[in-house]
Amino acid sequence: MKVTHSLVLVAIAILDMSQEVEGRIWGYALSKKSGVRSGVLYPMLDRMMSAGWLEDHWEEHTGGEKRPPRRYYTLTDKGRNNLGGVVRRAESEQRFAGIRAAHA
Repeated sequence: MKVTHSLVLVAIAILDMSQEVEGRIWGYALSKKSGVRSGVLYPMLDRMMSAGWLEDHWEEHTGGEKRPPRRYYTLTDKGRNNLGGVVRRAESEQRFAGIRAAHA
């Protein structure tokens, strides 16, 4: 996967969010945390799933909810290793200096 600013931002956010309760990552919350717009984020998540970095599942929906069920993503061990590598690469490359400074 090509290492872009958007990928680095998403990688940082996924690694942070995967430490939270149950490790479930919701796309909208990921977009807000990473600052990456949905038109870039969702194709990226699809590529990550194809690569085996993420798995997805739909939330159990109770009849009382007035919104559609959420699609959640969970980070795989392969994904943790690869996204960790993306972040480490960003830490060493000058072109990602602004991202490094913002997340230091």
